[in-house]
Amino acid sequence: MRRRGIFPIVLITALLLLFGVSWWTLVLAPSWPLPVFVIGTVVFAAGAVGFPLLMRAGHLSGHSDTAARIGDTTLGVIWVCFAWSVIGEIVRLVLVLSGVDGLSAARIMAFGVLAIVVVLVGTGHAEAMRQPRVRAVDVVLPRLGRGADGLRIAVLADTHFGPINRARWSARLVERVNELAPDVVCHVGDLADGTVEQRRAQVEPLRDVRGTKLYITGNHEYFSQAQEWLDHMACLGWEPMHNRHRVVERGGDRVVFAGIDDPTGRSSGLEGHGPNLAAALAGAEPDLPVVLLAHQPKQSRTATGVDLQLSGHTHGGQIWPFHLLVRLEQGFLHGLRRSGDTQVYTSRGAGFWGPPLRVFAPSELTLLTLRSVSPATH
Repeated sequence: MRRRGIFPIVLITALLLLFGVSWWTLVLAPSWPLPVFVIGTVVFAAGAVGFPLLMRAGHLSGHSDTAARIGDTTLGVIWVCFAWSVIGEIVRLVLVLSGVDGLSAARIMAFGVLAIVVVLVGTGHAEAMRQPRVRAVDVVLPRLGRGADGLRIAVLADTHFGPINRARWSARLVERVNELAPDVVCHVGDLADGTVEQRRAQVEPLRDVRGTKLYITGNHEYFSQAQEWLDHMACLGWEPMHNRHRVVERGGDRVVFAGIDDPTGRSSGLEGHGPNLAAALAGAEPDLPVVLLAHQPKQSRTATGVDLQLSGHTHGGQIWPFHLLVRLEQGFLHGLRRSGDTQVYTSRGAGFWGPPLRVFAPSELTLLTLRSVSPATH
C-alpha cells in the first residue's frame, strides 16, 4: 500500500522536473510576448499531461505501438531538453554574474538550448536508426589454446525490436554479421520489447545468421514471455543458453561458452529462471577457458572461474548524460574492462530502448577475436 501511495508522488515530481525546468528555460525566463508564452505553455502542459497516458497505453494497458512510439519519442526529447536546460541555467547565471543583462542572458540561453536540442534530437535519431558500426577488438585469454587463437565472436546486444518496425534494419544487420564471417555469434539479451507474435517479423531475419548461434535472455524478455522467446529463438536456429554451456572447438583446442539468465528472472514467476552460474558450468572441464554470456555487466561480480564475460544492457548510456546513472549502477559503461580475474566486454548495443535516440552513445556490432598471446608478440 505504501508503494502505491509513493508512486504518484514520484511520477508527479519527475514530470514537474522534466517539463517544468524546460518550460522555465525556454518559455518563462525569457519573458517572450504573450502569444509565444501561451503557445509554449500549452505545449509543455500538454506534454506533461499526455506523456504518462501515452506510456500507459503503449507499454502497460493497451500495448498500442502508436502510443508507444509517441510516448517514447516524447520521453527522449524532454530528457534532452531537461538536461540542456539545466546546463543553460548554469550558463545563464554565469552570464548574469559577468554583467550581462538578465533578460538578454535568458533569451540567449533559450535560443541556445533550443538549437542544441534540435541538433541533438535530429542527429540522435539518425544514429539510433542507422546500422551499428563494427567495432573490432582483440582479447587475450591466457588459458586459450594455440589452436583456438583467432576464434572470432560476433556480439549482438540490445536489439530491442519494438514499436517501430525495423524488419529491414534487422535483415541488413544479419547481412553485416555474416560479412564478418564469425565462428560464434552471441546475442546477449534484450532481443525485443513485446511478445513473439508482435515482433515475429522483425526477429525473423536472425534465422539467416551463419555460424554457431547462442542466445541468452535480458531483463526485457522477462517483461514479455521470456520462455516463449527462448523457444522461438531455438526455432530460428539459435541455441538458448539458459543456465547451460556448450563447447566450441577450433584447431584442436576447445573453449567453453556458457550462458546465464538475467537477474530479473528470479522474480519473473517462471520456474527455474534466474542466473545460476554453477548450473551453467556443471560438467565443464575446469582447465578450459570460459566465455560467459551475461546480460548485465555487474553480473561479473559473481563470475568466478570465468575468463571473459560478454554483456550489453547499458546502451553506452544511450542519451547523455544518462550514462552517469548507468555507470553508477553497473560499474561498466562500454568496452573491455577487468572485474577481478574476469575480463568483461560490454557492448553499447545494436539498437535502442524506448526513445529512438542515441546521443553521444553510438550503437555497435562487436567482433571479438580471441588471442592466446598478445597480437604484438605473434
